[in-house]
Amino acid sequence: MGPHDWFLSARERANPVSELPVWTSGNLAEPLIHGAAYFDRLVDEVEALEAGDHLFFTDWRGDPDQLLRPGGPTVAQLFARAAQRGVVVKGLIWRSHLDALAYSEEENRDLSETISAAGGEVLLDQRVRRGGSHHQKLVVLRHPRASERDVAFAGGIDLCHSRRDDGGHRGDRQAVRMSARYGEHPPWHDVQLAVRGPVVGALDTAFRERWNDPMPLDSENPLAYLRDRLRGADLRPDPLPDQPADPPPCGPHHVQVLRTYPAVRPRYSFAPDGERTVARGYTKAVRRARRLIYLEDQYLWSTEVADLFARALRENPDLHLVAVVPRYPDVDGRLALPPNSVGREQALSLCERAAPDRVHIFDVENHAGTPVYVHAKVCVVDDVWASVGSDNFNRRSWTHDSELSCAVLDDTRDGRTPTDPAGLGDGARVFARELRLRLWREHLDRDPDSAEDADLVDPADAVAAITAAAEALRRWHDSGRVGPRPPGRLLPHRPERLPWYTRLWALPAYRLVYDPDGRPLRARRAGTW
Repeated sequence: MGPHDWFLSARERANPVSELPVWTSGNLAEPLIHGAAYFDRLVDEVEALEAGDHLFFTDWRGDPDQLLRPGGPTVAQLFARAAQRGVVVKGLIWRSHLDALAYSEEENRDLSETISAAGGEVLLDQRVRRGGSHHQKLVVLRHPRASERDVAFAGGIDLCHSRRDDGGHRGDRQAVRMSARYGEHPPWHDVQLAVRGPVVGALDTAFRERWNDPMPLDSENPLAYLRDRLRGADLRPDPLPDQPADPPPCGPHHVQVLRTYPAVRPRYSFAPDGERTVARGYTKAVRRARRLIYLEDQYLWSTEVADLFARALRENPDLHLVAVVPRYPDVDGRLALPPNSVGREQALSLCERAAPDRVHIFDVENHAGTPVYVHAKVCVVDDVWASVGSDNFNRRSWTHDSELSCAVLDDTRDGRTPTDPAGLGDGARVFARELRLRLWREHLDRDPDSAEDADLVDPADAVAAITAAAEALRRWHDSGRVGPRPPGRLLPHRPERLPWYTRLWALPAYRLVYDPDGRPLRARRAGTW
């Protein structure tokens, strides 16, 4: 079995206009669990850049004053200093909805202006579908004179407040405004991927395609365009330096870059009908699942997405679905909360009806009992194929907003029993299995460097172990927290059932506003991605 069995072919990608490679081989991928680990690595890599090197980034939200280490630097300081050293700094940040709606319009603008004043060029990008966003979180660092040092970071972690948490889950001291149930400093669980090798060239191409797209930056919002003209904002991207050759091979990982772009007018030059390789990539991988699908996701909405898992569960009687999600939505309020809740309730019900005993949904709390906000976007299928990215498991992420993820297939087989859990001849792979085990060790309070996790390797044993730990913690809470706290941080997720009269308005609001469909009309009618 090889990458062609798991990855999309050129035909399946269905976007011949893009210059993105179908996939790359010879890479080295490393998961960075939590924002503190990612930010620390980012500081090291950016501070090593020299004059003439490249720093390209995209982001959904950027807070200029976000500390990347306890004593700094901030995001703005790190990137501005790089520009002052002669590094070519280019960025694309989503323009954002208004701050009054709990978004980040001013923060993103401030970061853009601060870096641009230091000699970089950071543009506010609103080339999206109406009501949509640029949700990609990507940093590409190139060394044209030493390509073996090239590295890129892609995943779920924005360069902003609340993200700098660690495995202790005490939260970032610089916090965004969220539901009060997460406390003053919301604990935050997230994952970013560091990659080296030829895939860095592919991610460089992904950035360049957006940067060079001729569509006006404010095409979705004429009022924003007028406001920017009055402010003297930069509305025309300057030419990028020539793209360096791909870095040399350096590891055993095949990586496929998956993206979402909606169908918009005017069209993207690099995706005239949009691109839905995120949805297509997950669909191909999930259809091969036989024993265990593991998800960590912020939303896990949409009947269209849930139906993919439900169908796999019905067709494979040994398949289990394990998902870790936030206990509560990130918002409060009588108008905002119900649409956030109804989509997940609907999706989880669909999966549970397909296999009541094989769907296991958990949420996370820290040792103080404060719920942890799960922002990670991770999928592991049968310890073979794994994905880390910016996309959530909902229709918005799969069709409407811009997203970017990396699917990883390791050439290195994992020798722990079972060596081929799915029985298809693929064999378990080190990257996928170890990513799942690293996350489960944290969630179960196991030693992160311990090899004493034999009960977590086989899918059946693993499901039994994680379920038993969550039930033990639930019983401890239900008993009034009598006695020592059991090890582990997972609890069985109990979604709130909304009354029928709330569902009457919340469900349409969810479908139209919170989880819109960005597919072309013909794809909607055909029910395809």
